Amino acid sequence: MPSIHKNSLIWGGIVSSSPISKTYSFSTLQQAGEYFLKQGWTDGLPINLPTENEVSKFMDLSGKSNKDIIGIEPVKGREITMEKVAINSVMAGCKPEYFPIVLTAVEALVESKFNLHGITASTMGAGILTLVTGPIAKEIGLNGGISLFGPGHQANATIGRALRLVVINCTGSRSGEIDKATLGHAGKYTWCITENEDFRPWPNTGQDRGFSKNTNTVSVFAGLSPIQVSNHSSQDPENILGSFRDALFAAGPNQGEIVIIFCPEHVQSFKKAGWTKNQIRDFLYEMAVRTNDEWGFGSIPPGPRPTGSEITHSALTPESFTLLVGGGAAGAFSCVIPLWAGGVGSQSVTKELI
Repeated sequence: MPSIHKNSLIWGGIVSSSPISKTYSFSTLQQAGEYFLKQGWTDGLPINLPTENEVSKFMDLSGKSNKDIIGIEPVKGREITMEKVAINSVMAGCKPEYFPIVLTAVEALVESKFNLHGITASTMGAGILTLVTGPIAKEIGLNGGISLFGPGHQANATIGRALRLVVINCTGSRSGEIDKATLGHAGKYTWCITENEDFRPWPNTGQDRGFSKNTNTVSVFAGLSPIQVSNHSSQDPENILGSFRDALFAAGPNQGEIVIIFCPEHVQSFKKAGWTKNQIRDFLYEMAVRTNDEWGFGSIPPGPRPTGSEITHSALTPESFTLLVGGGAAGAFSCVIPLWAGGVGSQSVTKELI
């Protein structure tokens, strides 16, 4: 059997200081898989074993040295090398052509404003939501339609999983060790999407952030569990958006960023009425308000709490809303995705594809 590359972790979750990963040999595939699982080098699910041959396919595509550093985790200073990202991508089941997306996402994760250590060590339980825009999404078969967050699409499933494995194995963020999430959510296994281009009437997120329509971009968000919002009874934009009020309140006041994914049915109503993204943002900002007394204690940080009749918005500004189009054509189900620490403690990052 071929030798099998180990990822960046050695005994007891201690990250290796060497940029080169160790190599192990096993008698059987089953023995290798069980060993990786027992060492805590997986997400609890079976993996593709990172043989030298498979890892070399990813490295050859990158044109880089295995020692090249793709990023440094800013709090603990842990180096994430090309080889280690390749190993975890193989383990996740990625195809080599997905590798540039994984690499770009890792670059985004280690930017200080994303606060990777904060979101992974927190009890709040955020997952890494990865959004891919541009022609590359269609080229590799990323799903932005039916069952947007569901199973059955290799690119979505394995890219998101690769990032989680990188976080586990290159930063030591294992559940119960660095990862102290009270609940967490399924997006911590894998969470990678694109928008539904067949129904998107507005510029995509990459364009919103200064890139051209045909530029491939990767964005990462520290997302909490999605809150589903339904409205089947109205095609009026104001009525539809009014349905989001309680979900926005659940996130708490003064959110620095909130992601909303509108389903095609809701988007068609906005399009028919001629509403732009900015009109929607302005309406949501003015609609989702409460007095300080009405906010109560839910989603409010510990300590002194503002009181009285003064109005506080759910969002800091209209620009706090990141608006996406996704999901299947049938069913008036959209969602709100609050971000970790109110979208202030962690800020989303968008980068052009490597």
